[in-house]
Amino acid sequence: CGGSVSDSSGMLQSPNYPGSYPNDADCVWEIQVKNNFRVTLTFRDIAMQSGTCQHDYIEVYDGPLHSSPLLGRFCSGSFPSYVSSSNMMSVRFHSDSRYSFRGFQAHYSSIPAGHNTTIQCLPDYMHVVVSRHYLQSQGYSADGVTLNDNRCRPTVTSQEVVFNIPYNGCGTTQEENNDTINYSNTIRVASSGYIIKRKKNINLHVSCKMLRKSWQQVMYAAEDTVDVNEYQFGRYDMNITFYDSPAFLRQVRSSPYFIDLNQNLYLQACLHSSDPNLKVVVDTCVASPDPHNFNTVAYDLIRNGCPRDSSYATYFSPSSHFARFKFNAFEFMSRHPSVYIKCQMLVCRLGDYSSHCYRGCSSRAKRDTSSAEEEVDVVVGPLQLREGDAPSGNTG
Repeated sequence: CGGSVSDSSGMLQSPNYPGSYPNDADCVWEIQVKNNFRVTLTFRDIAMQSGTCQHDYIEVYDGPLHSSPLLGRFCSGSFPSYVSSSNMMSVRFHSDSRYSFRGFQAHYSSIPAGHNTTIQCLPDYMHVVVSRHYLQSQGYSADGVTLNDNRCRPTVTSQEVVFNIPYNGCGTTQEENNDTINYSNTIRVASSGYIIKRKKNINLHVSCKMLRKSWQQVMYAAEDTVDVNEYQFGRYDMNITFYDSPAFLRQVRSSPYFIDLNQNLYLQACLHSSDPNLKVVVDTCVASPDPHNFNTVAYDLIRNGCPRDSSYATYFSPSSHFARFKFNAFEFMSRHPSVYIKCQMLVCRLGDYSSHCYRGCSSRAKRDTSSAEEEVDVVVGPLQLREGDAPSGNTG
């Protein structure tokens, strides 16, 4: 149960709904809609153990579970509705080992945020758009809009002032706080009054905060100005590519990738980010015949940084944005004619030796929140055996 949800609208419901939900369930749905949209969530049915909501309950969070305000916790009563302040909302369902009921059903959809200023955290830069109509309505001109580094000029159209602010330039500062990495800059809107300054200058503080599981985007205005608050969530841009040899010179571009039964596979994970001070490592890789289910039938190659397959090995990488590794296809391809690989990558600060990127194999129940790191899931495949190599009646 649970998982990431990215459709513009849909339904959430407890496991087995409308049948009885299982005991000891703990499900988390992360709903993420398009940038500059909000999530609206309405419950249509709730049938759970009522009372103090200590045993079975639903929680709704205004963003990622581990770092966002709790909007509500309930187990019975009227059917509530919630609207997020960003493009992300999390819903958690928990049951204990006692009684079981029908559970819940809820519907979510996305609605436009409708702000005059929008921000997107893209892989290489912050994309900030300020409406010229909004500036004019406040008595300001587009000519007076600059960054900290006034050499970095915006693109001014008939409708908008557009900034593409790099994470490692134009006066962008970097700061690390607990489990976040913050990139910040300031857009200044100067008053055009020459003799008598009737208006204060506006400072729009723009931030992209990297949390363990998301990018959080924040915008706020300085005191005595029109406040602009904008929060958005996104994902790291990461891909994994097969190569035909340990030299990592030629990519394999065919899909599906047809392989021999005992063939070594060479993979490279690549993080697309303009921040040079990031490091990526392989945390967990699992093989499965079903690209949507890596739990029921699965074969571990590496888990929590600990190799589980004897053929798994890593290679030196020319950049901290790359992670290179290999394994042999025999163990799982001998059981299934078509296989997918799902890898969870870790992104940490380069040189942060307290992070799991530098610790290697570790048996850990939960993440250490003292260091800044993010988990990113990538699925590649399918891998298929060449004709003649298909398993003969051996289904494992």
